[in-house]
Amino acid sequence: MRIEIRSVHHRGNRGKEYVSLKANADCDAGAYILADSTCRSDGEITGSLRRTFWLPSRRIAKGDYIHVYTSSGSNTSFTNRSRTTTHIVYWGLPDAIWKDDTSCAVLFDIGAWQYCPVQMPSLGAPLLT
Repeated sequence: MRIEIRSVHHRGNRGKEYVSLKANADCDAGAYILADSTCRSDGEITGSLRRTFWLPSRRIAKGDYIHVYTSSGSNTSFTNRSRTTTHIVYWGLPDAIWKDDTSCAVLFDIGAWQYCPVQMPSLGAPLLT
């Protein structure tokens, strides 16, 4: 993967909690989804996804960091001490989510996806069966 999880900082602290990601190659952050899952005592993922966050689409250079804060705020970027860019993005959740040892951050590379809008039939229109 072109972006990797580095660590979870200030877990359980709503205002400070964030996941640190680092780019191993130039890429588009919008091709990644960060998820909150659970892990078993052996460290394996349970497969249960509790929450997901699709990273905003933006060009990320090799060596850049992305800090995904669980709280709300305004996305921003700055040049860090390593002279690369740190991108700050906000998930917008009301509470901290990585609170205990069973919590697990999972990063998905989703190079391709498909969607289908779900539309409600207008009133009076027959339902298709």
